[in-house]
Amino acid sequence: MRDTIPPQARVQTGVPQATRRRTPGGPIALLMLAPFLIAYLLFFVFPIGRAVQLSLTQSSLTETGPFVGLTNYVQLAGDPDFWASVLHTGQFALYTVIPVTLLGMLMALAVNRLVRARNFAQALFFLPFVLPVSVVTLLWQWILNSSFGLVHNLFGTDIAWFGEPTTAMPMVALVTVWWTVGFNMLLFLAGLQNISREVYEAAQLDGAQGWTAFRTITWPLLWPVTTLVLTLQLISSLKIFAQVYILTGGGPFNSTQVVLQYMYNTAFQNLDAGYASAIAVAFFLIILLVSLMQAALLRGRS
Repeated sequence: MRDTIPPQARVQTGVPQATRRRTPGGPIALLMLAPFLIAYLLFFVFPIGRAVQLSLTQSSLTETGPFVGLTNYVQLAGDPDFWASVLHTGQFALYTVIPVTLLGMLMALAVNRLVRARNFAQALFFLPFVLPVSVVTLLWQWILNSSFGLVHNLFGTDIAWFGEPTTAMPMVALVTVWWTVGFNMLLFLAGLQNISREVYEAAQLDGAQGWTAFRTITWPLLWPVTTLVLTLQLISSLKIFAQVYILTGGGPFNSTQVVLQYMYNTAFQNLDAGYASAIAVAFFLIILLVSLMQAALLRGRS
């Protein structure tokens, strides 16, 4: 019977079956993706397009002005305040990205060795991350207050930590590290718990313990998590705004004014929405470029 069916007929009967298997999934998949696609277009793509459009105009907050081409970008290229804010943002990223990554890893290594108090230590380290930024900043304003703060009472110092140009940005970075390191600890802890115990047992049979086991087993197997933490932390640090805005307001003498605060002041104090949009677009491109460079560097390390 099989030989009596022509090959062309078998081919013709096979095509509709494949089509019937694939066709019903298309509309259903699009229907399920529709809410996300609509939200993505409305709240991500449209604002970006609107910002690019405004950056090419001389607009205020309430009225779209005339088209001025690349005038805002030319002005931005020669704006010393903008480049100073870029420098301050990079300074903040330098103070936070590596320290918060290393501290998160060390805390995860310590918590992972605990048996009875692991959950308690995990909750204790993660607790600051669930606090809102307003509570965190108020808490540290009291701790570092030069008249009645905890540091003043313990050590007798009268330094205005958030009021001196040399200490303001490091103190903002310190507050941010304390606030966010718990989240990175959880990521590293999940990575450590995914490493099989058999690998360490086999290494012990070969005499690898302590630092040797960490260097040859833990660190290589933890590198994907480290890459993720470094990427997330860099992007988060470049978008710093709330801590600086509440703790220092960009001062003293604009020594902590970061890019997002400069953009905020331009838009909502100077009422120049066109120039603020040009700052937003330029900064988006800077973050994209830095992220791509970091990804290429980390990929090469992998």
